[in-house]
Amino acid sequence: MSDNDLIECERVNLDYFNRAPVRVEAAEVIAASPKRIFDVFLDADSWSRWAWPITGVDWTSPMPLEVGSTRTVWMRGPMVGYEEFIAWEPGRRMAFRFNQTIKGGPSAFAEDYLVTDLRDGRSLVEWTMAMTLTGVSARFARFTGPAMGPANRAMLRRFRTYVESNPMLADEASNSSTSTSPTRR
Repeated sequence: MSDNDLIECERVNLDYFNRAPVRVEAAEVIAASPKRIFDVFLDADSWSRWAWPITGVDWTSPMPLEVGSTRTVWMRGPMVGYEEFIAWEPGRRMAFRFNQTIKGGPSAFAEDYLVTDLRDGRSLVEWTMAMTLTGVSARFARFTGPAMGPANRAMLRRFRTYVESNPMLADEASNSSTSTSPTRR
C-alpha cells in the first residue's frame, strides 16, 4: 500500500465519542481482572482471534504504552488503520483514533474501551466505536450504527470467550511478541 492510497483522518480527542455522527456501543461482563484484560489488549496476536475484521497488529511504539503511542492495524477489505492512543490507563481505559487510513475510509474513527473492576474476579468492558463516514457511505450513516451494533456485540462476546477460555493468557501475553505478521488481503 502506497502513501497515495492513504488519507489523513481528523485528529479527534476523547470528546469525539460524545459528538460522532456514528456511535456503536457494546458491553460485556468478563470473568477476568482488569489487568488480565489489558494483557490481552497488549497481545498483538489476540486481536485477530476475537475481532474478525483484524488480520494483524504491529505495535509501532516501544512499551510501555502511553498517550501518543502508535500501532498499525491491518484489516480485511483490505483496510489499514494507522492508530494513535488518545487514552491509556492500564486496567481502566484504552482509546485510540485513526490518524490515517485508506482512501474511501472514514474521515474520523476512534474506539474507546472502559474497564470497570467488579471486585469479584469479573470486569465490565464497555466498548464504543465512533466514526465519521465519507462519500457514498455518509448517505447511510444513520443506518450504520444500528447495522453494526449486533456485529460489535458479537465481537465483544468473542473477546469474553477468548479471555475466559485462555487461563494462561495473562502470563503468555507479557512474554509474547508485540507484533504479528499482518495478513494483507
